[in-house]
Amino acid sequence: MFQIHIVDRSNQCDYQVHLEQHFRLRHKIYVDERGWHDLARPDGREVDEFDTEDATYLLAIAPGEGVVAGSRLLPSLKPHLMSEVFPQLAPSGVPKADDIYEWTRIFVVSALREPGYPCVAAGAVYCGIIEYCLRYRISHLSIVCETYWFDRLARLGWNPRSLGPSLVHREETIIGLIVDMSPAALETTRRAYAIDGSVLWWKSISESEGEEAVQLRAETCNG
Repeated sequence: MFQIHIVDRSNQCDYQVHLEQHFRLRHKIYVDERGWHDLARPDGREVDEFDTEDATYLLAIAPGEGVVAGSRLLPSLKPHLMSEVFPQLAPSGVPKADDIYEWTRIFVVSALREPGYPCVAAGAVYCGIIEYCLRYRISHLSIVCETYWFDRLARLGWNPRSLGPSLVHREETIIGLIVDMSPAALETTRRAYAIDGSVLWWKSISESEGEEAVQLRAETCNG
């Protein structure tokens, strides 16, 4: 079984190989499988303008296999997908606050998907996201997603609320949502995927380290 690794500006230098694998998997899944050809790049890496030092990646890393699933979180106070590309999904205003992040780019390798059955790998990523948010006092996530996500997240106890009307993009109907990150949501999600206990593997910052240590590690990673 794998655990979810947190990769951010403080420790990216420790995960260069995994981050590269993750970008190539994103290209394979979003461009080759889903047909989002406007994201295609000749180097086979799906990287957009929001893959910055502000991004936090949650990567499922299996021993001997590498990255098998992953996702991305972005602070809402910095440029992100909803604020810069799809503000029309939130006509009353894109949610922005210290405790609100945006969730994007979830994927699971095809070998771990079983049509008609709950995808445990996806469930582990969901649980990892909630655990991370609870740990860092992130109370809500905003999401740009296909409309079917509303019912999926409601079943998981994430209490989704629509931010406005839907629109058609890449021949799919998408909406803007905001969801709750709560202990209750974590418990419901764990039950849905028969996950017992924490899925996170912590290597980024120890409990005793503060912002100065984070900055020092980030400077070291960035040369």
